[in-house]
Amino acid sequence: MAKVKKYETVKELIFWSYANLAMAHTAVERNQEKYGTFNYVIRAKLFKGLKDETMNMRSIFDDEKIKLQTGQICNYCGSNQNLALDHIVAQKMGGKDDAENLIYACRSCNSSKGKRDLMEWMEYKGEFLPLMIIRRYLKLVFKFCKENDLLERKVEELDTFELPFKLENIPIKYPKPSELKLNIVAQ
Repeated sequence: MAKVKKYETVKELIFWSYANLAMAHTAVERNQEKYGTFNYVIRAKLFKGLKDETMNMRSIFDDEKIKLQTGQICNYCGSNQNLALDHIVAQKMGGKDDAENLIYACRSCNSSKGKRDLMEWMEYKGEFLPLMIIRRYLKLVFKFCKENDLLERKVEELDTFELPFKLENIPIKYPKPSELKLNIVAQ
C-alpha cells in the first residue's frame, strides 16, 4: 500500500515539516538514538493542531533569544573566525534585510551558501543543519507565504512562481536523532 502524502497545500507542507522538526527536537533533547511512540505522538498532535488552528508555530521572538544566547559564532559550523551577517533567505532571492532573516556565518559558509536556498545548500553539503536554523527558516517561509496569500495554494501551483525559497527543498523527513543537533553550540 502506498504511503499517503500528509499535505496538499503550502500551509500543510510547512506544518508537516514543522511537526517533523518538533518530533526530531524532542528526540534530540532526550538523547534518543531513534524515534519512538512519544515522538510520533508529538508530531501527530502538533500537525493536527496547526492544521485546525488550535496550535501555532512558536514566535520568531523565541528564535531571536536563542540567536542572542548563541553569540558571535557561525550558526552553520561553529567557527568564531571571519564572521559576517548572513541572510537565511538570500537577498538576491528576495530575502529581507531585517533581523529575523540575519544570523552570523563565517565567510567560508557564507560564500559556500551564496544565493542558494538554505535547504538547497543543506542538501548540497550533505548534512542536516542545526534544527534551530531550520525552525527559523520554516517560520520565514510561513511568514512570506502568509503575507503573499500563498498558504492555501496547492504545492504544485507554486512551481511556476518565483519565490525566495524552494518548496521542494523543505524537509519533510528528518534523519535519526543521533545525527542531528539542536543548535551549533555545545548542547
